[in-house]
Amino acid sequence: MRKLKIYLDTSVINFLFADDAPERREITIDFFQNYVQKSIYDVYISPVVIDEINRTKNDKKRRDLLDVVYEYSLKTIDYIEKDAEIKALAIKYINHGIIPAHKLEDALHIAISTIYNIDVLVSWNYKHLANVNKERKILAVNITEGYPNVFKMATPLEVIYEEEN
Repeated sequence: MRKLKIYLDTSVINFLFADDAPERREITIDFFQNYVQKSIYDVYISPVVIDEINRTKNDKKRRDLLDVVYEYSLKTIDYIEKDAEIKALAIKYINHGIIPAHKLEDALHIAISTIYNIDVLVSWNYKHLANVNKERKILAVNITEGYPNVFKMATPLEVIYEEEN
């Protein structure tokens, strides 16, 4: 049985350092230590995640976030050859009113997950990503646009605590 392919948006990495949300921080730490580090899943990010991290104003926090990428050997999807396809699909989500125009990065995370056949897009962003209502609308657009693979949008909590054999 193949490993699930998981795509992390920037919020997941951010919550490793979220002192103001201790419960989510603990879940995120558990996810990284017991699932990412142990290669339970094939875990990916994209240049969109790196760009968002690089826009972090606080130098120490930016370094800490980038260190996570290297420490956990997160695989970066290099989508240069599919850049136009990804951007076009992201714009479809915006044009259909699923993702607001000012949240283009969120639409790009979804489009990358779609085009690269990711099984689960993991996020702490309940408003635009880890949201069953958005997921259904996105999957409808994907099918219409010729992307029949179904993927899940979930929080880290939903991809941990799998049963022991």
